[in-house]
Amino acid sequence: MAEKKSKLAQIKTKPTVESVETFINNISDEEKREDSFVVLDMMKEASGEVAVLWSSAIIGFGNKRFKSTATGREVDWLLIGFAPRKANLSLYLTLNFADHADVLKKLGKHKIGAGCLYINKLKDVDLNVLKFLIRLSLEKLASNC
Repeated sequence: MAEKKSKLAQIKTKPTVESVETFINNISDEEKREDSFVVLDMMKEASGEVAVLWSSAIIGFGNKRFKSTATGREVDWLLIGFAPRKANLSLYLTLNFADHADVLKKLGKHKIGAGCLYINKLKDVDLNVLKFLIRLSLEKLASNC
């Protein structure tokens, strides 16, 4: 019988010491670069945390130890963050988006996934609603501590 692995795979997404500003300045698409600086400022203001580059492409704020209900494994993860992807800005928020459908209707053009809010361009959304969702995510985390 094959021997089971005793260790779980290590999480690959970890904080780095690389410069967030340099990372954003290296984005070739001008609009994506400008949008990234706007989201950077929004999240920095909402969280009061310093931006950290996680792995090679995620900009995160804060750090919290999360425990998987499925595996029991604990990992350090960002409180909120975003990744400027080629197709969109992926915002990592800790929200059950179905519970906030009324707010999302006011946001503008977007898509949602498990814990992610996808926005093509900031000009397609209401920035005040986006700020509200960012704060709401942080408040949810604070209430679960």
